[in-house]
Amino acid sequence: MPVNFDLNDLYAFRALVEYGNFRLAAESICLSQPALSRRIDKLESALGLKLFERTTRRVTLTLKGQAFAERSGQLLADFEAVMADLSEVSLARTGLITVACVPSAAYYFMPNVIRSFQARYPRVRIKLIDSSAGNVYDSVMSGQADFGISFSGSTQPDIEFLPLLNDEYVAACRPEHAIAGKKSITWQEFYRHDWVGLDKTSGNRTLLDQALAEIAPERPSICETRHVTTMLGMVEAGLGIAAVPAMSMPLSAHSALTKVALTGPVVTRTVGLLRRSGRMLSHVAQELENTLIERYRSL
Repeated sequence: MPVNFDLNDLYAFRALVEYGNFRLAAESICLSQPALSRRIDKLESALGLKLFERTTRRVTLTLKGQAFAERSGQLLADFEAVMADLSEVSLARTGLITVACVPSAAYYFMPNVIRSFQARYPRVRIKLIDSSAGNVYDSVMSGQADFGISFSGSTQPDIEFLPLLNDEYVAACRPEHAIAGKKSITWQEFYRHDWVGLDKTSGNRTLLDQALAEIAPERPSICETRHVTTMLGMVEAGLGIAAVPAMSMPLSAHSALTKVALTGPVVTRTVGLLRRSGRMLSHVAQELENTLIERYRSL
């Protein structure tokens, strides 16, 4: 169907929806009342719909008008967002970027990435949603996050997964623990010690259960947590050892924790970038994504 109206007609429509009065709406967009009326008539004629009910005191939307207001409002919002990215706002390198990220990657990786990025874009704000793999996926899918960092690639057609690196699971322990100083231990040996585990809502738990389906722990965990970072706190307090992604281990030389390789089998997860298919990132969001990719691939 040919489009016989333009953006100015949509802006006139939006103004009339907002003010519910021809005079006020016309003044808000610097038009005369007759000019505004002509734009609304043109829009209704092009659509073949009656968009407004008109009385002497008030102008209200019809049911069809309400549906069109919602769709056209989103269209204008998307158009204005694109134009903002091409405008001086984008050139001045300002804006907000939202990244959803699993906690272990947020702890290990994001501080250095953000520091590097903000040295180049000091006026850009970054919001970090550090949550479970499932929530990262949902945030990207819903558009709440510009992109995500997780370890669970999606088979859904609406999500793209760009692998960045492989992250090996290791045993975390205190330096005085019996396994500390060993080059490696097997999973069977790991399970002979007091150990802290993850509950079934954790994506890491799901991955480990699948990889170790044929290995039965000799004793149950002494404690379960939902997040790896909490589990590391339990280990640091001396409650046992834990199997964690190497990425989640503290980097400080003064840390109270050390790590030992786990073998038989070696279990890894693939960390990658989640994107919603077809979504065009803002200039600064694309630059942050590029910084992440460069940083990961330099490891």
